[in-house]
Amino acid sequence: MAERIDAHHHLWRYSPQEYGWIDESISLLQRDFLPKDLTAVMASAGVDGAVAVQARQTMEETRWLLDLADECSAIRGVVGWAPIASEDFPGVMEEFEHRPKLKGLRHVIQGEKDENYILREDFNSGIRSMLGSGLVYDILIFERHLPQSIDFVDEHPEQIFVLDHVAKPLIREGVVEPWAARMRELGRRENVWCKVSGMVTEADWASWTPETLRPYLDVVVEAFGVKRLMAGSDWPVCLVASEYGRWFDALREYFGGFSESERDAVFGGTAIEVYGLE
Repeated sequence: MAERIDAHHHLWRYSPQEYGWIDESISLLQRDFLPKDLTAVMASAGVDGAVAVQARQTMEETRWLLDLADECSAIRGVVGWAPIASEDFPGVMEEFEHRPKLKGLRHVIQGEKDENYILREDFNSGIRSMLGSGLVYDILIFERHLPQSIDFVDEHPEQIFVLDHVAKPLIREGVVEPWAARMRELGRRENVWCKVSGMVTEADWASWTPETLRPYLDVVVEAFGVKRLMAGSDWPVCLVASEYGRWFDALREYFGGFSESERDAVFGGTAIEVYGLE
């Protein structure tokens, strides 16, 4: 059996100032989530390794995540944050040349007031400068940003991209289109992979079932093919709607009818290959 990898999780030392997005509606996240907590839930779900992803847009957090990864063998890689749109970006990245667990970068596009931020020239200039670095870029958007994201990807045909959280479709409302058509279009770009993650928090937290998610999973499989999908928990954010193990159980139920090699890819092999995990 191939190694099982959680391709997307977060860690933080909670403070209201630094994590203002964690409001009272998700108060159960208003505490520390550290490697000891992560490795406990991973063990309970039979997961061998994980990719830590930024939750704050600071270089300080990127350094902190890398330090944690150096201390915790279960954290195989980090998708951090750096000022991609800054003219200083290439110089800034020199600091990380000897941090092998830095596997990618992410910017919170979904949080930008400018709906076309992902198409800005300063941001795209930074993305162009990543080419040759071996770093992946994780795309974090809402479903309404898919048209801009398709244009963005087309500007960088040699860059490896990973779409986070299946682009956050309107699962709670039961809306499939135009998200589905746009996902099929994005999936035609062979330099884009997709994380099957973050879905339960877009569904009704109290009442979702595996059947709720099935229409959306069907689209993702059709759009990208099984071998370009990777399973991620989005822990601890997922806890507002699902325990860690319940989410992986739902995915295992859905992919249960696929071949062993396809399941091995979704639950670990693809993440290992795309992020270059060791």
